[in-house]
Parts: sequence; structure tokens; C-alpha cells
Amino acid sequence: MERVEVRKEVDISGLTVTLDTTGADIVRHVGFELGRGEVMGVVGESGSGKSTLALALLGFARKGATITGGRVVVDGVDLLTLPERDLRRMRGAKVAYVPQDPATALNPSLSLATQLTDGLRVPKRAALSRVRVLLDTVRLPSDDAFLHRRPRQLSGGQQQRVAIAMAIAAGPRLIVLDEPTTGLDVSTQARVLELVRDLCRDHDMAAIYVSHDLAVVADVADHVTVMYGGEVVESGNDRDVLTRAAHPYTRALLAAVPSATHRHHLVPIPGRAPGPDENRHGCVFAPRCGHATTECTTTRPQLAPAPSGTLARCLRMDEVVRTPRQPTRTNDSHVVSDHTVLSVAGLNAGYEGRQVLFDVSFGLAWGECLAVVGESGSGKTTMSRCLVGLHEEQRGTLTIEGRSIPAAAGRRTKETRREIQYIFQNPYGSLSPYLSVENSLAVPLQHYFGATKREARQRARAALERVEIPARYAGHYPAELSGGQRQRVAIARALVCEPKLLVCDEVTSALDVSVQASVVELLRSLLSDGLSMIFVTHDLAVVRSIADSVVVLSQGHVVESGTTGSVLTTPSHPYTQSLMAATLDIPVTR
Repeated sequence: MERVEVRKEVDISGLTVTLDTTGADIVRHVGFELGRGEVMGVVGESGSGKSTLALALLGFARKGATITGGRVVVDGVDLLTLPERDLRRMRGAKVAYVPQDPATALNPSLSLATQLTDGLRVPKRAALSRVRVLLDTVRLPSDDAFLHRRPRQLSGGQQQRVAIAMAIAAGPRLIVLDEPTTGLDVSTQARVLELVRDLCRDHDMAAIYVSHDLAVVADVADHVTVMYGGEVVESGNDRDVLTRAAHPYTRALLAAVPSATHRHHLVPIPGRAPGPDENRHGCVFAPRCGHATTECTTTRPQLAPAPSGTLARCLRMDEVVRTPRQPTRTNDSHVVSDHTVLSVAGLNAGYEGRQVLFDVSFGLAWGECLAVVGESGSGKTTMSRCLVGLHEEQRGTLTIEGRSIPAAAGRRTKETRREIQYIFQNPYGSLSPYLSVENSLAVPLQHYFGATKREARQRARAALERVEIPARYAGHYPAELSGGQRQRVAIARALVCEPKLLVCDEVTSALDVSVQASVVELLRSLLSDGLSMIFVTHDLAVVRSIADSVVVLSQGHVVESGTTGSVLTTPSHPYTQSLMAATLDIPVTR
């Protein structure tokens, strides 16, 4: 019988993106295939080329770069051969894009109805009818009141679903999603992931799902492509890549991922990812690889079948596959003192008379990490801002080591402000772009301790070394640092104040898994030094990794509290049980 070849919905081959100034490749010879209804997860650290690849699939390269080779065939059309005018028409019709931040895809001044109907070339009545169907498809209200809303009147999860509705409006055959659930709480994330799976199945649409979260990729993807240094270093079906990885880099990523079911030491990847202009004569991962030999530094490996069933770009894949990878488990908590550092009693807070926190009470011991968890809108950030005096509309009693402290930071003593330090979620907005790293740390040293310029410089550099930032970075400005480096500098700036309490507000939510691992292990070491910590997060796997005890907030109320082991292993409240049910984990290693 004659064999009938089945055409793939998406066929990518030899895709290369090059810097105009140096001729260095940012993405090099990337290729894969996808059938209808299939999802490809693309994973890797920041700087691995994931987002550059995502944009190249739409025939787009950022300023200063050019797509210099390859094919992007979607539904039989090679997008890279089209004139610019035709390519613009294909964006939306054949391939669509959903950005990480939905605010960048939505116009804040226009109603949802205007934005959703704008790209539909049909009469207004038919367009509105189509929009209502789209909103139903992404599980949002479709009534007139909702359509008249502006983006600012929606939650983050609602904004993301509107962005997805806009992307699928013209019926594309491929949808590219670039980190669409980063920063969303676990329940909202679960709804978005379910939506992506259903859309691909119901509409016979292929999807590329770019993420640094391997647990998310394990849940949503059929196939996984692992990128490093702009290259594909491993690919295959999701189970093989995530449970039987043959490339050392894939294994290193997996070792850095926390688990919601057990606590283990997170292992950051040593060194840093390469820049596009660095020497690449051998394996691009060799400088950070524990399996590398001299041959690895001189011979560039090809993508080849591995014993695991994947394709891997490694000269020593047989040895890698034979090496067991079992994480070192640890206890769910360490011994903490019975000395109370912080006490919160009957804390109530609101905005313009609308109450959002209700009678919140807890205590924190010396050297203890207390995690505060809950969905977006549960009151986590409001509570943390109350603790540091950035939210004045509050009632209740706050004491630090038995001393009552006022609600507003401006009415607190300098000593009290020094003792409680706050680390913001966004490492890109927490440091002044006009101050060098050293000067950012020198300001609090001079303010709280009256340090001389020379003393401040010495203590700033010592603090940087403590958070594993080399002293040579002291003269750098924030724009010259990665997100993980900025977050470490923010931690160092808090540490130079010699605080008794750190309030960490979602400090790992935007970090890739290796940087997250290094930050979590750093914070764990600070606990061992006696520092107390409030760790605000929606990530229960990170909670299991670092926290001694947990407070669960729902709509401003404490619904459950206790030790990490008891709350996460045997949650008693239905809300906590729902959070645990929505929390994703990596499949068990085979």
C-alpha cells in the first residue's frame, strides 16, 4: 500500500536570528514539527533565546537583529518567504501571539468591545456576535456591561484571557504564548492552562508555550524543546524530557525546581548563561557542565537520538543517562527559637473605607520563616505593606520584640524602620536606575549608621559577596544586571540595614528556576543566621522549600495556619485544599 504522508500543521527548520552589529547568532538552526491540537513547550533560562524564537515564529525580530535563515511553515505557508504586507495579514490569520504581560496587548483607553472587534473585518453586529462567542470560549462574561469595561477594571487573569481571545479571533492555526501565566496565582494559572489545552483540542490549533516553569510545561505540553545559548539542546515528548533527560542542562534545570509535596535542597546551576558573542567552538553548556571533558570544549555536538528516547546535543549523553538524579530531601522545618520577634494581633485594613483584611493575627519567632499564601486579591500584599508601615488605613496591634509600633512608617522610629526591611516583587523597579549597585547599598548605611564613604564601600561590597554578587559588580548600574542579579542586590540592600525581619513580597515570581533556586537557598542561609522572614507568595512549591509555618489568606481572612508540613500535606480548609489541588509538580523521575 502506498504510504500517505501527513502534513504537519507547523514545520520549523533551520530558524536562525542574528545580531546585525556582530553577526553572532541569538537563535541558531532551531527546528521542530507540530500537528493539529498539539502543544510544544519551550523552556530554558533567561537569555536562552526563548522569546527571540517566539517572535521569529511570527516573522519578527527585535531591533538590531535579523532573521537570517530557516523556514516557518504554518498550514502550508512559509511565513518567511512572504512580502511584508502579506506577512502582516498572516499575523492573526495563520499565527497569533500572546505576550507575558497582557497590559502590553491591551489599550488602557479603549473598551473591550472596541479592542476585540477591531481586527474583525465583518459588519459591527456580526463582529459583536463573534466577540460574545470568543468571550464564552475563554470563559469570561459576554454581556454588554463586561464589554464596556476598560482593561484596568479586570484582574490579571481576566486580562490574560482577553488577550487570548484577541489572539484567536481570526482563527489562527498556530498560537504562540510567551510566559502567559508568570505572576498569576495557582488557581488562575490552572484556569488559563486548561483554557489553552481546550482551545488547541477544540479548534485543531497548534500552540508554542514558552515558559521558565517546568511544572507548567509538564502540565500543558505534549512535546518539550529545551533551549540554551540560542540552541536546542534537547527535545522530545514531555514525559521523556522531564523524567528521563539525557542532557546535563535539562537535568540541571530539573534539579533547581522545588516541589509542593516534599522539601529538598534546590541546586542552582553554577556560572551564567553565555552571551551571543562568546566563543562557541565546543558545546555551549560545557563551561557549566559537571560532565564536560576537553573534547566538549572543542567539538560542537549535534542533536542526536539519546538512550532516553529524546534528541540531545551532548557528546556524553550515555554517561549522563546512567547517572542517577535523586534530590536530597530535607525536613520541612528547622528548629526555631521560642523568642518572638514579631506579633500581629487583630490587624484590619482597607482602602477608602472598604475593608480588605479582617482580624489577622499571628506571631513570628527568631529565625523563623512564615509564608503568607493565597490567590490574587486575598490580602497578602496589603498585609505585608501594613507590617512595614506603607499602608496607613489599618487597625490592630503590631509589636516587634514586645515594643508596640505605629501603623505609618513616618511615625516609626529610625531604629524600627531599620529592623523591618521590605524586598519588593519587581527587581526592575526596586533599584534606582541612576545609582550604581555600590551607591544603592551605601545610602542606607549612611542613613542608619552614619558610615563614612570608605566604610560604606567596604560594607556594601561585603554584603554583595554575601549574596554571591562579585565585588566587581559594585560599579554597575541596574540596567547592566539580570533580573536575578537585581533581586540579589535588593536583598543585599536590605541586609546592610542589619534587620531583624525581612518581608519578601513575591520575590521569586518572575525569576527562572535556576535563579529562583539560588535566591531561595540564599534566603534559607539567612534564616540559619537568625534572621526572621515573612515570605509572601502564591507558589506553594517555594513555600514547601523555605517556610517553617504557613498562614493561608482568603478574601482577607486567615482560613488556615500551622506548620508547613501539616498545612501542605494534610490541609483542613477547603480553600487550602483547592490551592494544593491547583499546584503543579514535575512528574516523578524514572
